[in-house]
Amino acid sequence: MGHGFWTSPQCGIRSPKKLRANNISSDCGSDRAVPSPGHAYTQAARTCIVTALAKAVRQPSPDRRLVVSIHDVSPAFAEPVERLAEMIGGILGGPRFAMLVVPDHWGAAPLDRTPAFARRLREWADAGVEMFLHGWFHRDTSAHRSAAATVKARYMTAGEGEFLGLSADEAEYRMRAGREMVEQAIGGPVAGFIAPAWLYGPGAISALKACDFALAEDHFRVWRPSTDAVVARGPVVTWASRSPARTASSLAVAAAARAMPDWLPTMRVAVHPGDVTKESLMTSIDQTIRCLAGRRTVARYADLVPGRSAAAPIDRGKGAQS
Repeated sequence: MGHGFWTSPQCGIRSPKKLRANNISSDCGSDRAVPSPGHAYTQAARTCIVTALAKAVRQPSPDRRLVVSIHDVSPAFAEPVERLAEMIGGILGGPRFAMLVVPDHWGAAPLDRTPAFARRLREWADAGVEMFLHGWFHRDTSAHRSAAATVKARYMTAGEGEFLGLSADEAEYRMRAGREMVEQAIGGPVAGFIAPAWLYGPGAISALKACDFALAEDHFRVWRPSTDAVVARGPVVTWASRSPARTASSLAVAAAARAMPDWLPTMRVAVHPGDVTKESLMTSIDQTIRCLAGRRTVARYADLVPGRSAAAPIDRGKGAQS
């Protein structure tokens, strides 16, 4: 364009190396240039330019991490899981994410009876994807005694808080059986345990210690069950497809996550097979992961444990959107 321009990977904006009051041109995500000197700029154009320049000079911080996971990995959702894995791997530059595997989703998709999917899981694991045990059935069949548990079971999940009401013995049985099935499929140890819907009852917390999982996670933290040491704090950015209202709410939360300053040392992003049913969700997921990965170092859950170093930042040329 003749003015010594460089490309801002965050949103595909061309910006001048030097800002001058009458020498700014830009194409905010398109091939059309912002009017050259002498034309009136719209407020939207000014905002886009300033935002792009501010982000362009920011490098991914090694002290600010991004952890991404795909939930409900099961033969029941083979196609949407494949689609999500391909999309996320493309954004992050490889299999730099985690999968949460359900051994027998709703009692209708046993992993040990679907050899093709089990082989696919091993391929992902061999490529570097972290594998977590994610319940057993992923279905809540407990009779909840406390009002708090009843509210959580009814309003925080669609009947899928499997480990919210289990006794310690039953929770431990399902954890051990589930781990054996998943580890047989992937050919190695799981990275930890994450309860369906991130909901744990007292029995599940007790069973976590007995089973000696390396890591566990809920809505607001990642911790080591053996010591109760918290290795990351902060909410998970996730999406909802169950109803228009939940979808709208999750889109708003994701937009806020993209816009908020990087106060939290660790940001977690979680996606689900149902997200692929709505293009608005898929677009938001793409934008959110790109945006956060452009500002943060992409990490594994294991990297959150003190003493381990996070993976290198992603290639800035892949970009990020806000």
